[in-house]
Amino acid sequence: MALYLVFINDRYLSKDSNLDINYRFGKAVRRRRRELDLSQEELAERAELHRTYISSIERGRMNPALENVEKLAKGLDISISALFANYGIETVEQSE
Repeated sequence: MALYLVFINDRYLSKDSNLDINYRFGKAVRRRRRELDLSQEELAERAELHRTYISSIERGRMNPALENVEKLAKGLDISISALFANYGIETVEQSE
């Protein structure tokens, strides 16, 4: 069986498996932030996190601790469960 890799966000991921959870979580955070028309800096202030940390999460480069997932959800004015359920973290979206 051949292994197919796809290059996303400076990393290779197996095309046969779901996209990396950090990448999917970052996409969910970005989608919700844009829905609220917040800049990364505004979200960082609301979540009490650094702007560069928000950027790294949105690019899928960070694996945030549960405490930071909670801070992000609060900053995005959404529950953790709604963020996971409503923004495609559980499934892979075909389009960006």
